[in-house]
Amino acid sequence: MSLPVITSIADCTDVSKALLPYTSQLHDLPQQVFTNINNLQALKVIYISTNPLITAFALSLFLAPIFLIVSEANKNYSQVDRCWSILPTVYNAHYVLYAHAAGLPTKRLDTLLVFSVIWSTRLTYNYWRKGGYSIGSEDYRWEVLRGYINPPLFFIFNVTFISLAQSLLLFSITTPTYILLLAAKVTASSFPIGDLIFSRALGGLVFLAFYADEEQWKYQNAKKEYQKTAKVPKGFHQEDLDRGFNTMTIWAYSRHPNFAAEQAFWVGIYAWSCWTTQVYYNWTVIGAIAYLILFQASTWFTELLSARKYPEYKEYQRRVGKFLPRLPGGPPGDFSDKKKSNLEEKK
Repeated sequence: MSLPVITSIADCTDVSKALLPYTSQLHDLPQQVFTNINNLQALKVIYISTNPLITAFALSLFLAPIFLIVSEANKNYSQVDRCWSILPTVYNAHYVLYAHAAGLPTKRLDTLLVFSVIWSTRLTYNYWRKGGYSIGSEDYRWEVLRGYINPPLFFIFNVTFISLAQSLLLFSITTPTYILLLAAKVTASSFPIGDLIFSRALGGLVFLAFYADEEQWKYQNAKKEYQKTAKVPKGFHQEDLDRGFNTMTIWAYSRHPNFAAEQAFWVGIYAWSCWTTQVYYNWTVIGAIAYLILFQASTWFTELLSARKYPEYKEYQRRVGKFLPRLPGGPPGDFSDKKKSNLEEKK
C-alpha cells in the first residue's frame, strides 16, 4: 500500500509525510498504465501501489486535454460543466475504494460517500432537467464572455482555466477526503458525535440546495407559462412574474441560496477533515478557498448580466444578501412592501 506511516493524528496533515514523498509517482504512472492497459491484474497492482491522492490528481490532469479538445471541436465550452456534478463524487468514491482495499476502517468515509452521492444526484438531476445534457446546450455566460475576448485569447483562457483549472478544482475540493482516509489509520473504527454532526450537516445543506432549486424551477416554469398564455398561474402574483426573477420563499432571504449551500457543502467536508485531525487548518484548504473564489467571480458575472436584463435587480441586490441573509430591519426581499403600495393606489 502506498500510504504514509501514520504514528499520530498530526501526521495526517503533514505535507512532508502525506504528500511530498509520493509526487514522483506521477511521472511514472502514465507509462505504467498504458504499458499494461490490457492487463487487468497489472492495473489492479498499479492502483494499489500508487498513492490515492496521486491517482486522483493524475486523472484530473488526464481529463483536462479531453475537455479542451471536445470543447474546441464543438465550439461548446460547457464540457466541464457537464461533469461538474459527477467528478467530485468519482474522486470521493476512489478514496473510499482505496480505503476498503487497504483494509482501513471506512465507516466515516462510507458515510461521506453517501452524502457525496446524494449531492451529485441532486445537482445532476437539476442540470439535466434544465437541458444541460442536451446536444448543443451551453452555459449562456460562455457566449457572453466570448463577446468580450478575441478568439486567440479565449483559446488560452480555455486551455488554462476552463479545461485545466476547473478540472484541477474538482479534484482539489475532494482532497480533504484523503486526509480522512489517512486519519482512519489512527482513529480506527470510531464514529464519534462529531462525525454524526458533520455528516448530517452535509445532508441538510443538500436538502437546502434542493429546496432552492425546486423553488426556482417552479418560478421559472410559472414565468414561461405566464409569458405564453398571459395568465398568472395559481400561487403567483403578476408583479413577481413581471419582475423576471425569483424573490419568493427562500429567494427573499438569499439571492443565491443554492450557491450558498453548494459552497458550504465542500467547506464542510474540509472542516470535517480539520476536526478529525484536531487542527484549525490544513493544506487542503487550497481547494476550499479556490472553490469560494470561483463562486464569487462567477456570481459577480451572473449578477452583472442580470442587472442589465432586469430593471429591479439592483434593488433586489440592495434588499437581499448575495449568499447569507441580511440583518433584519431592512426592506423585505420579496418586495411585499411594493405590492401593498400598489394595492393602496388601486383603492
